[in-house]
Amino acid sequence: MRVRIVGTGRAVPAERITTRALEERLGLGQGTLENATGVVERYVCNAESQIDLACAAAALALEDAGLEPGAVDLIVGGCGVPYQPLPATAPLVMQRLGLADGSAAAFDVNSTCLGFLTAFETAGRMIEAGQCETALVFSSEVASRALPWQDAPEIAALFGDGAAAAVLRKAEPGEGKVAASLMRTYPSGWEACGIGSGGTRFDFRKEQEAFAAHSLFHMDGKELFRLTSRHFNGFVDALLERAGWRHDDVDLVVPHQASPLALAHMARQTGFAPERLVDISARFGNQIAASMPFALDVARRQGRVAPGMKLLFLGTSAGVSFGGMALEV
Repeated sequence: MRVRIVGTGRAVPAERITTRALEERLGLGQGTLENATGVVERYVCNAESQIDLACAAAALALEDAGLEPGAVDLIVGGCGVPYQPLPATAPLVMQRLGLADGSAAAFDVNSTCLGFLTAFETAGRMIEAGQCETALVFSSEVASRALPWQDAPEIAALFGDGAAAAVLRKAEPGEGKVAASLMRTYPSGWEACGIGSGGTRFDFRKEQEAFAAHSLFHMDGKELFRLTSRHFNGFVDALLERAGWRHDDVDLVVPHQASPLALAHMARQTGFAPERLVDISARFGNQIAASMPFALDVARRQGRVAPGMKLLFLGTSAGVSFGGMALEV
């Protein structure tokens, strides 16, 4: 797929909360949550909305690309949790960016933590098919909501808020390409991770107790670890084979920032040296779908991404799905 990234941007809310402060607030011993999660700090929305973060990241991505918002003719939102069930989040981002009615298409896709990759591939295919020229892909998350602080603070403390965006255009020969992308789903783990309320599963009027009981995030870490340990290596091998790459060809791995401990396990399991992974999870927490493009923007602005490099995006999501993309820049 002849598509390239021409700009990226990221945004976080103003408030930074350390794990030490959370421990004190919850009456936990010093180091209890930090040792359990590996997360030192995260940013949390107070005055900002999910749309505010998305637009801030998008504006920076467009600035990085040297483009005005009016150049965009496709906007794809890839958020794990939307702003509201209906309508989609992307049209509101389009409006806030100042795009005129009818000047672009705007819609959402959802594959939870893999939303950015799904949005990227969707936009890329539309660019390749000639349906658009310039696509803005974004993931924006307010992951600090609906967390189980009372029952599972070690899970709640993993998350942080943030947004990231990328601008995509057609790549000419020699300008890079998507060498391969792959997703595989293991629905045996469907109940291992999620938020049950908010859709049609529970009727708020008729099932208020059930709605309330399923309104917080839950995660069965043991089940997710079991599936990942059993299948993830084979998934990575299949993605590399599809790209025609060897393991040593990969210059940089941009993973979903599940947690510092999860990234350390990924490095051991897949055999990628830790220095080849972009790991920002201790500073920002798990930003759901925003974590992968956020990590990409950090790496680009740190000078860790250069023309000719081979990047491997890897992640897992609720569902349970594994996803990845092999990108030549």
